Amino acid sequence: MQFEWSAVVFVVTRIFITDTSQKDLPKISPSPSKAMYIPATNAMNDRDEIVDFMQRFSFATIISTKDSVPTATHLPFVVEVRNDTIVLLSHFARANSHWKYLEGQTVLVIFSEPHAYISTEHYDKPQNVPTWNYVAVHAYGTVQLVEGYEPTVAILEKTIENYEAAYGMQWNGFPEEYKTRMTKGIVAFELTVTDLQAKQKLSQNRTDSEKKRIIESLARSEDSNENCIADYMQNMAGK
Repeated sequence: MQFEWSAVVFVVTRIFITDTSQKDLPKISPSPSKAMYIPATNAMNDRDEIVDFMQRFSFATIISTKDSVPTATHLPFVVEVRNDTIVLLSHFARANSHWKYLEGQTVLVIFSEPHAYISTEHYDKPQNVPTWNYVAVHAYGTVQLVEGYEPTVAILEKTIENYEAAYGMQWNGFPEEYKTRMTKGIVAFELTVTDLQAKQKLSQNRTDSEKKRIIESLARSEDSNENCIADYMQNMAGK
């Protein structure tokens, strides 16, 4: 795994969304070769919920192929919605050659963080098998590399605003020569999402009593992943 050098170091906290007024997903038919396996009961169809998930868990994995070999890089993303189109902003370390073969192909960005092992001890009947609950979003799209100092700085400053706005004053105080040197070490890009697929596997097939026991157990856990899955299950139960 290659560590991504950035011009600045960020603590992931939140992402501000410019526009989430449209509820429906873009009317795009997924290619069978790219479709994530999503049973109907596990599908996420509300775009506001999907974008909210992407904003909460925005350290994602971008995947593309070269000569039939998949390549992945782990990056923090800024999520914007522009005129009903989702756009992802990020940057590579220039030394990471992954950026060199992104343009001209469809790439995949996976947003996935909270997950939890589900024991059979919560089920009504002993003849069962354990499983795993999780939430994941697959965003397919096309990449446009950003060229030039000012457009690159613009993406960095959006990243600062979204992840650690207080750092902006420190960044603004740096001399242009320093900023120029830092930006030469990265390659910024925008990814226009053309296909969005989201899945929440949250024990939808279990009885109410089973789900209640699962939620209670996960909520008591010292694992923040399990606490988060409990919250998602509780929110779904309240709808």
